[in-house]
Amino acid sequence: MGEPVSPSDKKGKKPAKDKKRRKSRVAKWFREMKSELKKVIWPTPKQMVNNTAVVLVIMVISAVVIWAVDQAGSYIVNALFLLKG
Repeated sequence: MGEPVSPSDKKGKKPAKDKKRRKSRVAKWFREMKSELKKVIWPTPKQMVNNTAVVLVIMVISAVVIWAVDQAGSYIVNALFLLKG
């Protein structure tokens, strides 16, 4: 195996290079993010309203279905308890 390295040897001159690398990585990330956002096809206001309406309608339908299943389950459980006595 290798020789043990003392904590003072580990520090060296890396922090200055790491800071430059970190800054360049962050700058690169922002450049790439800007480039990717230019590729996005943003919806028109009409599409946004339409999609929002679809989501709201599906939410209401889902809520009604869940409520109906809950009511049916409650009715069945109550009927079973009444049969038991």
